[in-house]
Amino acid sequence: MSGTLNKVMLIGHLGDEVKMHYFEGGNCIGRFPLATNETYTNRQTGEKVTNTDWHNIVVRNKAAEICEKYLSKGDKVYVEGRLKNRQWQGEDGNMRYTTEVHVQDFTFLTTKKESMANAQQTSGTQPQSGPTKPSAPEAPIDDTEEDDDLPF
Repeated sequence: MSGTLNKVMLIGHLGDEVKMHYFEGGNCIGRFPLATNETYTNRQTGEKVTNTDWHNIVVRNKAAEICEKYLSKGDKVYVEGRLKNRQWQGEDGNMRYTTEVHVQDFTFLTTKKESMANAQQTSGTQPQSGPTKPSAPEAPIDDTEEDDDLPF
């Protein structure tokens, strides 16, 4: 095979709110950390061990604005994109390096109800009486039962 592929697919939880940066000309980017977990049982001790990996997520323009509007810390999201490496010189004169996932597609996986419950847990307060921010646009639910008249 002569081609190359740079593709990342992650399902994880936001570690913080989406941080927006706006530029001249109307462009913007959103950044947020995404946590993915790996759980296994230690063979010697028999205890469950969970390892968390953190990923730097970058979303651009309209997609960034949608993420800022609907995503909150703790929400579960699927992201698909490309790995990009970046380097810069820090204030101390040392070179800094980072690897980021530049998002090309995403899907919100946390429901509105789960997002509201998560917000209450993290704030430690009672339910708010004012309007709340939805975690994602919800598709209409069809509660009608299907007839089971299939010929097979």
